[in-house]
Amino acid sequence: MEKESVRKMSLKERYGESFKKLASLSVAAAKIDSTNVYQEENPTTRKIMDALVEDNTLPESHLEGTENFEKFYDEVCAGKRGLILMEHYSNTDLPAFCYMLEHSGKEKLSDLSKRIVAIAGMKLNEASPIVRAFAESFTRVVIYPTRSLDTNEKNAATEEEAKAEEQKARKINLAAMHAMDDCKRRGQVILVFPSGTRYRPGHPETKRGLREIDSYLRMFDIVILVSINGSILEIQNEDMLDDLVAPAKMIFTASPVIECKPFRKEYLASLPEDEADPKQKMIDHVMELLEKQHEEIQKIY
Repeated sequence: MEKESVRKMSLKERYGESFKKLASLSVAAAKIDSTNVYQEENPTTRKIMDALVEDNTLPESHLEGTENFEKFYDEVCAGKRGLILMEHYSNTDLPAFCYMLEHSGKEKLSDLSKRIVAIAGMKLNEASPIVRAFAESFTRVVIYPTRSLDTNEKNAATEEEAKAEEQKARKINLAAMHAMDDCKRRGQVILVFPSGTRYRPGHPETKRGLREIDSYLRMFDIVILVSINGSILEIQNEDMLDDLVAPAKMIFTASPVIECKPFRKEYLASLPEDEADPKQKMIDHVMELLEKQHEEIQKIY
């Protein structure tokens, strides 16, 4: 069957058996605390994820701006602390990106794929065994997201419960910071979705960058912005297994390498002195650059 002729089906319908196998091979922790925030990829489940991506990647899919990816890689190998800020449309963004880097035919990009450590929210580990198995196919540092903490504090039955949740978040995120420092020392690259969630059409707030992303720009030497055109998944609701899957043309585009400190300093200097929230403005600017890059590729392809 040609990839182009495959109709859209839910992940549950099309890959139910694969996901059962995925879950049976899972070894990741079901609960996150300060001792297990760094989680290496599970190479066994990774093979299943790679097969899913390969099955749904149309031949026109490619990496755009490979020279920018290679320059970024060279600078990381030379000792620079590297950050990737990437758009987020579906739960296969990271799997597809890593797959395409690894199968690019370029040694540098294949090695870059192996160096990527994604920042992931606790929900991916704790939501369900299948989602956990899906996530553990890739190396990641797990954090307690601000959005989740706000929700959990709001739903806490008592003030004591809210304080306990805040302390838990602080411990996990402090451990995550230390884990990221270790990654940087090892020459690994941190990948962050600056929106913190997948973009849902008709909900522009899901494409707004999180203000805490400004801290990442302060912690790293260089960054590339990666836009995504095309996805093999289409979100239906909060249940990942209800997402519709079908072959798609995907284009991952890298911006030129950006020096974080000058980039941040120059933009913040352009803001009015009485700007109420310069950190949010900074990440708004990053999201605007990603959107512009996305639209430019959309016009070409």
